[in-house]
Amino acid sequence: MECGIALGSNSGDRTASLTAALAALRRLDPDVEVSPVYETAPVDCPDGSESFLNAVAILRWSGKPESLLQCLRDIETSLGRPPARSRNAPRSIDLDILYAGETLCDCGELTLPHPRLHLRRFVLTPLADLRPELRLPGFTLTVHELLEGLPEEGPPPVRVGFSPV
Repeated sequence: MECGIALGSNSGDRTASLTAALAALRRLDPDVEVSPVYETAPVDCPDGSESFLNAVAILRWSGKPESLLQCLRDIETSLGRPPARSRNAPRSIDLDILYAGETLCDCGELTLPHPRLHLRRFVLTPLADLRPELRLPGFTLTVHELLEGLPEEGPPPVRVGFSPV
């Protein structure tokens, strides 16, 4: 099934973190697609948090979404992210499953599609670069339409020249 993964980093060497995370995702699916990278203002983070580098990767996964989630947690840990931290604290890497095929799930650690995906410009912008016409499970609007419907709040994501491809 096709799975969308959000990648983000706002501490340490953000470029190196995204590059290493993408290399790890390529071990799961060598044909992973990746969006352009955007620099974005931190949302709901502690005061003084650095800006994020954000991207979206799309890969094929034949297992259960829960097993993909465990793989993503393992990648985060291998890249130095502590398993326990306060919510929205600065992080060297953050990997979230945005959607997994047509799966609708609200089972403990995993909610699909991601519960705040439709509210986050920093996720919808790179996702729209790859799948503007995608209709996520449970939504009637496309990714592009969800993005267009967001209120203009804060600075917009800025596409950066760096590409982790």
